[in-house]
Amino acid sequence: MEAISKAHQPVRSISFPPRTQPSFQRIEALLNHLKPHHPQSVSTSTICLEAETIQSDLVVLAELYNCMEELFHSPQTQQALVRYQDGKLVSEALCCSVTMLDTCGSARDLLLILREHMQTLQSAIRRRRGDSSIESSISAFDSFRKKAKKKIANQFEQMKRMQNKVSSFSLLDQDQQLIFLARVLREASTITVSILRCVLLFLSMPATKGSSLISKLNPTKLFSLEKEQRNINGVVDLNNALCSLLGREKNSDSNGEGQRALRLLETLNVNIDGFESGLDCIFRCLVKNRVLFLNMLC
Repeated sequence: MEAISKAHQPVRSISFPPRTQPSFQRIEALLNHLKPHHPQSVSTSTICLEAETIQSDLVVLAELYNCMEELFHSPQTQQALVRYQDGKLVSEALCCSVTMLDTCGSARDLLLILREHMQTLQSAIRRRRGDSSIESSISAFDSFRKKAKKKIANQFEQMKRMQNKVSSFSLLDQDQQLIFLARVLREASTITVSILRCVLLFLSMPATKGSSLISKLNPTKLFSLEKEQRNINGVVDLNNALCSLLGREKNSDSNGEGQRALRLLETLNVNIDGFESGLDCIFRCLVKNRVLFLNMLC
């Protein structure tokens, strides 16, 4: 009976100090900037895989988390979150943070391994010691792709379960400022998952048609949404260049394709730098937010 009475205990109106108002406004502006790129209804959205867009969204997302940290450091905010159903919103945020940290960490690991394979490919193309050197490098690259796709599929399943859990919880008849806090937490989680999803899809490296070691993999579509993707990224271009390079190598007419592949590798390397920087920043933000929420429950 005591637990039931606590669950139905009315939440008092919450008054936040004036100094938090700039954070409210900035958070709203950042959310409004990101939401058009990452709508909640992902089944009908178009996923953008352009490196520059993803990098830009990572920067804006980091700023959003910094503003949220400032807001959640307010004693009034913490009291409001902890008081609602014995900290249910805080517990939900902590649960989401585990999945987001794991996904962010996986993306960082994949980027590190991808960079190593790219360096090997660059060396093989520059040496030009014959077909076997380049083919063995691409074969190792293909093996990485297969393992990466499995890991990415697993991360997608984890994120889907997290989103379903978040969507199933509703907050009714509460103070408007508490509703705002709940909305910020959930929209930030949804957008974070969407951006991480874009990074992973960028790295999933869909295959292209052609007769080469790459096309022999004949990978199936991981997600039905891939049909709507904007596959404009360096990974797809690199796959095409490697396909052409192998064909030209056999005809001893590969100098132009080799130079093209090297240019694409250099461009992709720059993109990876941007992804790594953005993901490192997001990872730190997620850790700080998790620590902050853990302290609320202490």
